[in-house]
Formats: sequence, structure tokens, C-alpha cells
Amino acid sequence: MAEPTVRMSGIVLASLMFQHVNSDSDVEGLILGESKFEEQVTISDSQADHIHIEEIYNIQKHVACHKLNTFYNSVGDVNVEAVKRLLPDNKQESVIGWYRQRRNTDQLMSFREKIVHENLKTSLSNPHMIFVLLTPSKLTSPGSTHRMEYAAFISRSRKFINVPVLVNNLGLLEQLSYWKVSAPCSAAGYNLTMKKHGSKFFSSNGLLREVNEVNKMNESLQAELQKACRDVEESERVVETLQADVSALRKPVEDPPEQKNNLLLHEAVRALFSCSPLFHTQTLTLEAFPVPAVCCGAERDDGDDDSTSDALKTQETLSLLNQNRTNCRKRLKETTEGRERKRRKNHTLATRHKQKKKLRIVIKWRRFSSAK
Repeated sequence: MAEPTVRMSGIVLASLMFQHVNSDSDVEGLILGESKFEEQVTISDSQADHIHIEEIYNIQKHVACHKLNTFYNSVGDVNVEAVKRLLPDNKQESVIGWYRQRRNTDQLMSFREKIVHENLKTSLSNPHMIFVLLTPSKLTSPGSTHRMEYAAFISRSRKFINVPVLVNNLGLLEQLSYWKVSAPCSAAGYNLTMKKHGSKFFSSNGLLREVNEVNKMNESLQAELQKACRDVEESERVVETLQADVSALRKPVEDPPEQKNNLLLHEAVRALFSCSPLFHTQTLTLEAFPVPAVCCGAERDDGDDDSTSDALKTQETLSLLNQNRTNCRKRLKETTEGRERKRRKNHTLATRHKQKKKLRIVIKWRRFSSAK
């Protein structure tokens, strides 16, 4: 729900006080201005964007009644014609509420004021209406010092709420608060001045000429930015297409297909290995001769003669293998004995040579000693 706030300038507040001080009785009248909703977005790093909606009532002017109960009767019914008579130069849409000045009373609305307020909302078809109450009182008995209290009220579902009132040039206000103040109600002199000199500074749509130029420049920049975005998008699509082509070309390079020549070569080698016995694994004898293959699972279709002849061949082959193995062992033994004899002979010769060398040294030493 929007938080309501009432804003007025110091001039308007001083005018209300001055009028009340110069009158002998209570005073009431209508309030002119505008009501609007402002949306404030607070951006911070600690939390998400916070949106704050504020309902602002800007009081720009007041119209006083010559006497009490001018636009309503004793029961509280509002007379719309009387309201129009109070607004000769102002539109009815500029009415945002009414006010009442009472002396030496509390800051509370009376029952009649509540009824008049609800009827005024219905008669003017404006649900956003405010009621401003001013209650002056004497601080000293001679009347040299007075105290003026003011408050604003709005009704929500027939429940009246006290709304804070902010005066632009009173209190500690931020510098931007003056920018939020709406322009006062137009007067005749203001309209004449604007018609006379406004064409030099303002265009037909009511904006400054410099603002129109800035808007045109902004539109041109936006058009160029959109064009650049379209170019970037097209270039990205081209890059994606090229990347897809490169990926498609890399697959054959990484996984090359087998060539037909290699397949034919493999088939030829397999056929050669399977047909030629030279490429098969064979058992060799000690003399490096291949051992004939022994067929254990020979075919028995030729009868007993074939089986007998195969057995004889197998025995002969085995006897030849045993004979070859015996001869090989004998040769190894003879070779080992010859090497041993040769090693002993060489050792004996080396020993004799060393002894002869020692004798020569001894003889030379004796000769040398005898000569001395």
C-alpha cells in the first residue's frame, strides 16, 4: 500500500495562518493542487531492488469561504453548485480537499467534518481527498504569543488516518525535495507571459527545444545501436556455422577410415600364412632341422594298414630324435673336457713364465750387488 504524504510550500502555510489570525471566527475553504503517485526504486548490493510507492498531495492554493457552512448544510450534504461558485477561475478537478481552522481545540476531526468529507469525495468523484485542520491557541494571557498546530487527514474505508505534512522550506529537507514540488496553479499573468515568450524556448508538444534535440539524438543512437546488435548477431551465427564445419572436418582426421589396400593386404597375408607351412610355428631339433609333424588324429578310413604304418613311422622318428640327442650330449661333453685341458695348460705356462721372470730379477740383483 502507498504511503500518503502532504506537501505544501511555506507561502501557502503562512497565507492560511494570516487569514485565520485576521478573522474573528473559525474559517474554512477548499484546497487546490494535485495528487499523484511516485515510484521510488532503491538499488543496493546487499539486497534486491526495493520498490517504494508514495502517494503525494501537493497543496498549491486555497480558496476561503466568506462564512461557515457555505458549500454544505447542517446535516453535512454537499452542494456542488456552491462548490462551483467558489471556483470561478479554477477547474473542479484541481480540488484535492478542504480545510478548517478552529481555535483552542484538539487536533481531532468532529463527526460533522467526517460526514462532510465523505460527501465531498462522492460529490466531486475524487476518492483522493484530504482534510487539513489548523488549531491555533494562545500561549500567553495577553495574546502576544500564539501557537499554530496543523495536521492532515485522509479516509481509507471510512477510517481517518493522520498524514504527515512536509513544508518545503521548513526543517531539514534534502536538496532534491524542491525539485519534487509541483508548479502552482496558473494565473492570468503567467499564461500571457508563457504565450508571449514560450515559442522561443518550448516546442509545440510543451517540451524544451533542447529536450527535443536530445531526444532526436537519443533515437539516432538507439537506431545505430540496434543496427550494431544485428551485425553482431549475424557474425555470431557465421562463427557458429564455421565452428560446426571445423568440427565436422576434424572427425575424419582424428578417426581415419581404413584404406581398402590395407584390407586387401591383410587378407592376402592371412591366406599366405594359412596355406604356406614355412610361416607356421615348427619344432626344431638340436641340429636345427624341423621335426616332422606327428598326426595323432589320423584318419581311420584306410584301415588297419595305414594305422600300423603311421605307428612305425612315429617310432622311427622318435628313435632318430633320441639318437640325435645322445650325439649332441656327447659332443657337448667332449667340448667341455677340451676346454678344461686347454685352460690348465695355459695356467701352467703362465706360472712358468712368472717363475722365469723372478729368476731373471734375482740374477740381475746379485750381479749388481757384487759389482759394488
